Amino acid sequence: MTKTYTFGDILRSPRTSDSRVLIPVGPRAGGADRGGTDLRTAKYLTILCCAWLAAGALALAQEGHPLKGSWLGTWEGNKTHGNDIVLVMNWDGKAITGMINPGTDNIAIKSATLNPEGWLVHIEADAKDKSGAVVSYVIDGKIENLAFANRSIVGTWRSQREKGAFKASRQ
Repeated sequence: MTKTYTFGDILRSPRTSDSRVLIPVGPRAGGADRGGTDLRTAKYLTILCCAWLAAGALALAQEGHPLKGSWLGTWEGNKTHGNDIVLVMNWDGKAITGMINPGTDNIAIKSATLNPEGWLVHIEADAKDKSGAVVSYVIDGKIENLAFANRSIVGTWRSQREKGAFKASRQ
C-alpha cells in the first residue's frame, strides 16, 4: 500500500533548527513513481517559453520601415480637405509610397523621405480642390516614440493657400 502525502502532512513534518521542513520522500499519489517526469516537464516548458520569446522578438524585428502602415491624425486649419487625415504608407525597399485620405479625396503621395538623423519626415502631394484647381501639400514632421508601434509624426503642413499643425499616429 502506498502513502499519499497532503499539504497538511508537510506542515506537520518535523523541522530542523533553522526552520527547514523535512518533507517525506516516497511514492507519489496513485501509487505510480513517475521517475524523472517532473524534470522532463520543466525542460519542455523552458524550451517552449524560450521559443515563444524568440518568436516574439523576431515578430518585432520584422516590423519594417518606420513609416509603413496606416496613420490617423489631423492637419489643423485645412479648409480645402478638412481637419482629419488618413495616411497609408508603404516601403518597397527603395521608395516610400502611399495615399492621403484613401477612398474619399485620394491624394497620391508624390514623394516622401525619412532622414534617420533626427527621424525627420518630408511628404509632398498634389491634390485638387472642388473646382479642380491643383493644391500642393508639403508635410514636414518628426517621428516621436519611434520605439513604439503607435508612434506619431508631429510637425506642420502647408499649401499655397493655408498652413497649420500636423499630427498623425500609426495604427
